[in-house]
Parts: sequence; structure tokens; C-alpha cells
Amino acid sequence: MIKTIEQRLRDYRLRELPLQLPEAAVLMPVTDEAEPQLILTVRSSAMPTHAGEVAFPGGKRDPVDTDLLATALRESREEVGLSHHDVQVLGQLSPLPSRYGMKVTPFVGIVDPHVHLIAEPGEIASIFRVPLNFFMDATPDMTSPIDFFGRKLCIPSYYYEDKRIWGLTAFMILDLLNHVFDAGIRYDITDDAVDRDRSRK
Repeated sequence: MIKTIEQRLRDYRLRELPLQLPEAAVLMPVTDEAEPQLILTVRSSAMPTHAGEVAFPGGKRDPVDTDLLATALRESREEVGLSHHDVQVLGQLSPLPSRYGMKVTPFVGIVDPHVHLIAEPGEIASIFRVPLNFFMDATPDMTSPIDFFGRKLCIPSYYYEDKRIWGLTAFMILDLLNHVFDAGIRYDITDDAVDRDRSRK
């Protein structure tokens, strides 16, 4: 499965996000094993944004960051103790807008399944893992379409054990599943409208 992810990400076509917003980046760590798992966090309830929510390690770009990948790797080290030396970056997914007005770019990276992680208590309440097969087999709950930065989106939610994985984090997971595994799960109603317009021409 790791080989499939690596091969398919090579032909991933980035979608532009023409919004002037502050930038952030996250790392989507995938464990290198026969049944890969995604590593996720639960943010501290004391955080000013996304408090108590499930998220990938990441955060806002700092002036010292040479690029957004540097942001994702720095934040991963700060939040969960994951060194950049322990990450094999496979590719970048398209940026997405957060409801707090950030343009967030995800990067997919492979890590050793036995990597030692430590939650930074001021930011991260806990670290957990979800088998990638769970997302491939599960159907997310979808909200009714809402207007979001000029697009009509259905907000996805997954429920794993006692965790709700939703919003921006779920969008990123769906983008990975749709591209790498042809899951075909649609959440962008704007894209559907564009497809219909093209079919009429």
C-alpha cells in the first residue's frame, strides 16, 4: 500500500486556492507497515483555535520557515517530537481554507511505525493512530452543502472509537483517498456544478 501511495502522489495535480490568507501547513504521517496507519492528534482544550479537535500536526508558517514543508516539519517536531530525519516526504496535497481564515497545505510523509512520539502538553492532549483501511472502508457522514469561501461544500465526519474526525482534517483524508485509491467520495458541490457546465459544452 505504501508503494501505491508513493506512485500515485507523483501524478497528483495541485489545485490552486486563489485566496489571500495567512499560510499554515500540516504533516499527514503514514506509518510504513503492511497495514499503514495515519497518525493524528487531539488538540489541547486550551488552544485558541480548534480546541479539543482532531488534527494532523502542523501550524502557522513562521518567518524563519524557508517554505511550507519546513513549516509542517517544524510544527511536527514541536507538537509531537517527530524529527524531520524520521520523515520521508512523499508529496503535497492541495491547500484548503480553514474556518479561522488560514490557507492550510498538507504534506504526506512516511514514518517508521515504531517512531517515538511525545505530545507537547501545551498544544496536544493526545496522539493516536487510525488504520488507513478504516477510512477506505468507512463512509463519512456529510452535512448539507454550506457556502465556504465561495464554494459549496459538504462537511465530512468520521467516527473512530471515541474520536470525531471532521472538517479540514477529514477533507485532507478524503483528498488522499480520492486521488490514491480512487474512492470517489465527493464533498465539493462547486466541482459538481463545474462538471455539469462542461458536459453541456
